[in-house]
Amino acid sequence: MAASRNSPPTELPERVAAFFAPRLPQGRRVCVALSGGRDSVALLQALAETRATLPIELSALHVHHGLSANADAWAAFCADLCRRLGIPLQVRRVRVADDAGEGLEAAARRARYAAFAACDADWLALAHHRDDQAETLLLNLLRGAGVHGLAAMPEERALSAAAPLRLVRPLLAVARSDIERWLAARELAWIDDESNADRRLRRNFLRNDVLPLLATVFPEPAAALARSAAHLGESGALAEAVAVADAAGVIDGGCLRLPAFNALPPERRANLLRHHLRCHGWRMPDARYLAEMLRQLAAAGAAAAPVFALDGGTLRVFRGCLHLCPAPLALPATICWRGEAQLPWAGGVLRFDFGPGIGLRRDLLSGGELAIRVRQGGEHLQPDLRRPRRPLKKLLQESAVPPWQRALLPLLWRGDELLWVAGIGVAARHAAAAGEAGVLPIWTPATRG
Repeated sequence: MAASRNSPPTELPERVAAFFAPRLPQGRRVCVALSGGRDSVALLQALAETRATLPIELSALHVHHGLSANADAWAAFCADLCRRLGIPLQVRRVRVADDAGEGLEAAARRARYAAFAACDADWLALAHHRDDQAETLLLNLLRGAGVHGLAAMPEERALSAAAPLRLVRPLLAVARSDIERWLAARELAWIDDESNADRRLRRNFLRNDVLPLLATVFPEPAAALARSAAHLGESGALAEAVAVADAAGVIDGGCLRLPAFNALPPERRANLLRHHLRCHGWRMPDARYLAEMLRQLAAAGAAAAPVFALDGGTLRVFRGCLHLCPAPLALPATICWRGEAQLPWAGGVLRFDFGPGIGLRRDLLSGGELAIRVRQGGEHLQPDLRRPRRPLKKLLQESAVPPWQRALLPLLWRGDELLWVAGIGVAARHAAAAGEAGVLPIWTPATRG
C-alpha cells in the first residue's frame, strides 16, 4: 500500500458534485467501482465528502478477480475503507477464464463488466481520469480503430441495452497528478497492484515508457491526447446522428434492406453498417473485412445469399435483406410447458399471453402437459380450416421465414398433435373462438451475438 505527502488541490469533491448534480433527477443511487487503487479511493473519498450537500445514496462494489496472491488483502482493504466512511460495500467474486483466446486483460474486463451489470444502482462510477483517456486513445489508435474507438471513453453511457444502469466517469477531465496531490493532502492510503509495473501489458508500456518519453518533447501530451479524444467524440456523435437518419429509410424490423442501403453513398453505407452492428452489441470487423462485406453487398443480385462470419454470429442475406444471426445455440430436445407465463428458448423468450379470443383454446392446458420442441422434419399443420393440413416446410417458405431461423423455431405439441409454430400460427381446429378463453404463444428471438 502507498501514501503520499505533498500539498494539494482541494477541488475534487466540488468537481464530482458538479458532475452529479444535474444527473440526480434521473437517480440518486451512486455506486463506486472500488478496486482499492489510487483513483477509485480518491473518487470514493470525494463522493463521501459531498454527502452533506449532495443528496446521493452512496455505495461501493469491489470485484474480486482472484488473479493476484494479494486479492484477498485488497478486498479486506476496501472493506475497511468503506467501514470507516460508513459506506455499504458489496464484494463480488468472479472467475476469469480466457476461453475465447482474447488475453487475460480482456477476459478480466469481461468478467468485471458482468459483475457491474448486477449492480443495483442508478449510476456506476468508474475512476478513469485524463491520463487513462490518453492511454486508451493511443491503444485504440495503434489497433487501427475508427472514430468511435478513437473517441476513447465517454463520460456517460448505458452499461447495456437491457439495463437502466448508467456508467459514468466523473474524473475523466482530471489529471493523475492532481489526484495524487489531493490524496497526499489527506494522507490517504491506497493499493498498488503489482501488475501495473508489468511492461508486457500494453497499457503499462504506454503509461510507463511511451507517455513519459513524449513528455520530453511535447508539453502535457496526456492533456493534448485527451482533447483529441473529445474532438473525435464530437465527430463520432455526428456520424451516429447521420446513421440514425439513414437507418430510418433502410432498417426495417431489425433487417437492413439492401436496395435502400446500396443507394447510399459508400461512406454512409459503411457508417450505417457499423452503427447497426454496434446497436446489437456485435464486435466491429476490421477495415479490410468491412470493405469486402460492403463490396459483396453492393454486387449482390436478387437471388444472392452471401454469408459473413463475425465474432458471435453471421450476417446473412435473404430475399434482399441483411439479417444479423447470432451463433446457433444448443437447444433441448423437449421442454414441458405447464402454464408458465414465459420460458427461455434459443437465447430469446417464449411468452404466453392469456386473453379472450386469442391463440389456442385455454382448455387445452387441462389435458395434461404440452411440449415445446424443435423441428424434426415431416411436420404438418392446418392454420386455415378452409385448406387441408400442409407440410410445415412449405408454410415456412411461403411465410419467408429465413432458413437459418427454421431450426430454432419453437413448436408446441400435445402428444403427437402439432398445435402451434412460431412465425406461422396455431392449428385452426384448436383456435380460441371470439370471447373464448385463449392463450397466444409469442416467440421473441435473440438479437445479440
